[in-house]
Amino acid sequence: MRTHKGHKGNKGHKATDTLTADSPHLDRSLGLLQAVSANMLMMIGVGPFLTIPFMLDAMGGPHIIYAWLAGAVLALCDGLVYAQLGAALPGSGGPFVYLREAYKPFGIGPLMGFLFIFQVMLVAPLSIAGGAVGFADYLRFYWTTMGARAHDGVAAAVAIGMTALLYRHIKDVGRLSVIMLVVVAATVGWVVLAGLWQFSFAQAFDFPPSAYTLDRSLVGRIGAVSLLAMYNYGGYNNVCNIAEEIRDPQRTVPRAIVWSIVLVVALYVVMSTVIIGVIPWSEARQTRAIASEFIARTFVNPAAGRAAAVVMMGLILIVTASSLYAVILGYSRIPFAAAREGQFFRVFARLHPTKHFPHVSLITLGALTVPFCFFSLGQLVSWLILVQIASQFIWQCAGVILLRRYRADVPQPFVMWLYPIPALVALALWVYVFVSAPTSGIAFAVLFLLTGVVAYFVFRR
Repeated sequence: MRTHKGHKGNKGHKATDTLTADSPHLDRSLGLLQAVSANMLMMIGVGPFLTIPFMLDAMGGPHIIYAWLAGAVLALCDGLVYAQLGAALPGSGGPFVYLREAYKPFGIGPLMGFLFIFQVMLVAPLSIAGGAVGFADYLRFYWTTMGARAHDGVAAAVAIGMTALLYRHIKDVGRLSVIMLVVVAATVGWVVLAGLWQFSFAQAFDFPPSAYTLDRSLVGRIGAVSLLAMYNYGGYNNVCNIAEEIRDPQRTVPRAIVWSIVLVVALYVVMSTVIIGVIPWSEARQTRAIASEFIARTFVNPAAGRAAAVVMMGLILIVTASSLYAVILGYSRIPFAAAREGQFFRVFARLHPTKHFPHVSLITLGALTVPFCFFSLGQLVSWLILVQIASQFIWQCAGVILLRRYRADVPQPFVMWLYPIPALVALALWVYVFVSAPTSGIAFAVLFLLTGVVAYFVFRR
């Protein structure tokens, strides 16, 4: 990664050093391993195990690798945007600080920061609830008689449980994150290794003729399915939200982002290819517990296969809970950062007196999540991505360029490779994914953005 050695020892600057000796402060206790773990735990949840069948159905064939790779290009380009911004402004709150500082020369810095916080109060509960609902959905593989009330109750209980696990010092959180990552790696590794013995290359790459014709239909399908791919990749920016608790963030944040993206993309591409190479895509798109069904088919003995499928279900539930753990960790730091700088309710700036973490913010987000646990996963995913694109992602891609050009007072210890091409590519791809979405989702995201603008001017009064 390209760094500017002249800024290597710079731990802060005017843009983020607004703290006084009496201000609440966080402890820098996380290294590169813990930072990568925090990202990967958020990225690898129940998402791919639930969405692979939907991706196959939407693509109309096994060629979902197109969407995975398109999403990978977008994730890497967007990840480099976060890497550059995260190294320049390594404080808690991540994008809240980035957008506020990047647009400050144009007089709309406070507006952009407010819009981010405004959308976080919707996006954070949606993200957490999405994982919790996915947990309950996958549990149906074993609990086949689960009713609607039980399903919603399980989702709410998981969200509350993971919030409670985070009620501890960040050093303990870091250790638990590494342990969870080991379980995640074992789960994905089992899927890949088990499938290699029965993998059919011809079956996995039996693409229909339409997959080789680059027309409007194929491009539209790739764009729509890339929305699901980005939902699965989401989380590579988690480290930016906790940058104030990371050692040497100018170097650690960019490395954690790039490493987590590369590793997760490789895992998802290999895992989905192996699954399709064992289960024909026409059958795989109809199951809602694809990993458990996959593991069952790798056994000759049906009873042993069923037992293994139940074990896989248990591991996936642990993976899902681990992902929720990372999601709540990252989002809980954003209201804290905004409140500390007077941009949000002051109560959120409070830290636990002995464990030094934003306990008010953590508990509030956990509570706000519960009502969203009563929605379907499909609704949550669509709202989540589209609102973020309209309210944050596209503005951030432009913001990284504006910050470098108009904020000479902000050191840039890391500059993305081939600057500014990745930022421009990410901007174009986010717009492409947005316009490929259903009209109702686009309308909801735009309306939410406009509501945020109105709320800002009401707040300013």
